[in-house]
Amino acid sequence: MTYAYTKRTGLPFAAAEQRLRSALAKQGFGIITEIDAQKMIKAKLGKDMPPYKILGACNQSFAHQAMSMEPDIGVLLPCNVLLRADGDVTVISAIRPTVQLGKAPALQPIAEEVERRLTAVVDETALPPVTR
Repeated sequence: MTYAYTKRTGLPFAAAEQRLRSALAKQGFGIITEIDAQKMIKAKLGKDMPPYKILGACNQSFAHQAMSMEPDIGVLLPCNVLLRADGDVTVISAIRPTVQLGKAPALQPIAEEVERRLTAVVDETALPPVTR
């Protein structure tokens, strides 16, 4: 089982990013961290790369439940969602909490619901999907 749920879309990067942010909000996630790797690599290394953003998404209710059950869960938070350009395609990926928490059976119900929501976010963002 892969650690990320991924889809591809023909939407331009900026349009996909806008749709991703909206889809996250609809599913109850706020963005608490944002890493623009393209900008960072250019600034720190002087190298060019295609657009690549990592958004740290958090549903405060589920995060609180998980932290109450497992105080060290913070090492796995927030849930990362990746948006990257691959030629004329935009790739959207979200972490799969059920894979991350495979050895924490008490947290599985939370992980399953968060994963269901993140999968819905990726699916909504990827419309129309690209199969190549």
